[in-house]
Amino acid sequence: MELSATAASPLAALGPGSLAGYWRFQRAVAKAQLAAWLPDPRKLLVDISGPYASASAQAAGRGHTVIRVVAPAEAEPHGTAEPHRAAGPHRTTEPRRATEPRRARTARARPGSIVPVAAEPASLAFLCDGCADGVIAEDGALSRQLMTEDLAAEIARVLRPGGQLLASVDSLVLGMAILAEQHRWAHLTDLSHAEVVLIPWPDGTITRCFGVSQFTELLTEAGLEVGWVRPRTVLSPSMVDRVLRQDPAAIARLVRTELAAGQDRAGGLLPAESFGISLVAAARKPGPAQRPPR
Repeated sequence: MELSATAASPLAALGPGSLAGYWRFQRAVAKAQLAAWLPDPRKLLVDISGPYASASAQAAGRGHTVIRVVAPAEAEPHGTAEPHRAAGPHRTTEPRRATEPRRARTARARPGSIVPVAAEPASLAFLCDGCADGVIAEDGALSRQLMTEDLAAEIARVLRPGGQLLASVDSLVLGMAILAEQHRWAHLTDLSHAEVVLIPWPDGTITRCFGVSQFTELLTEAGLEVGWVRPRTVLSPSMVDRVLRQDPAAIARLVRTELAAGQDRAGGLLPAESFGISLVAAARKPGPAQRPPR
């Protein structure tokens, strides 16, 4: 059984090439949400978002040192994806094996650099306790792990007190859409009663979907304080795609509208369960923030 590695377009497996404008909009919203979440510069961040996300480059561009976890198959010369290389002045290195001594690895890291480390994304065992100021688990990284609880506990372990997490998962809305597309009506009926929701993609891979309460419980039980959970987007994909077909330059206005709607939803004005094919959460490890040693 394999987990879904589909990334940039969560519904691409159901309709390749459809709603191209919406996927462009969704990526722009994700970039804006990450920009708002990123802490002050010169922090040590760990990015487990996978090979398709651009979070590492964005964080490095803000002056952070980013340890980017690259699956061993992706780190090999003939793997399915090459390690991301930041453009411009942001320095990257070749992928390093997780067995390399931690002190040597972090000593060579410089602010504004991306340090790829070849390791299984489901485990952060190569990192010591309380070493990171933040963890980025975008692009549904938690949904690609069947034992999501173990990964959430690992994230909490490597965070310093006061350290931050930004994570996204596939939502129950997406799970319901996939099941309906596949005419799995019996499974769709039982979905609301399931404690763990595993959804098969058409390509045979599996994604784990969450509702707002399930996502909140996952992070809370890992020992994290949840600041907010909200859908990635609430604007209708068909509406966004139609607007962008008429005026591609309207994407900036749409993103601003989406971010404003997200703030209203965080205040409880909109039922978060009813929107979005993915959920995004911000959480922190309890305790005062600590300054990393010089």
